[in-house]
Amino acid sequence: MAEEPAYGSGLLKKIEEELPANKLDSAILYRSLQDLEKAGALESYWDTEEPGPAKKWYKITPIGLEKLAEFKKDIQERIKNLEYFLKNYNSLENKK
Repeated sequence: MAEEPAYGSGLLKKIEEELPANKLDSAILYRSLQDLEKAGALESYWDTEEPGPAKKWYKITPIGLEKLAEFKKDIQERIKNLEYFLKNYNSLENKK
């Protein structure tokens, strides 16, 4: 969605295909989209021109891009902590 607008079920399908350890279900996704929209991180609009049910599309905002940058920093810090843990755990295993 950061690259281009997306709708909920399309986004869920992409996540299921691309994330190796996905624990997201549709209820969590839609709640998260709603929360992000309330926080100003996403904008939404309805597409009623295509046949079938209307789709609610979401587009990231500048606030959303800032949140992504913060999330990236948080992930990088967590990776460092996990690498530290794995290094020390491997040292323990090698002492056996």
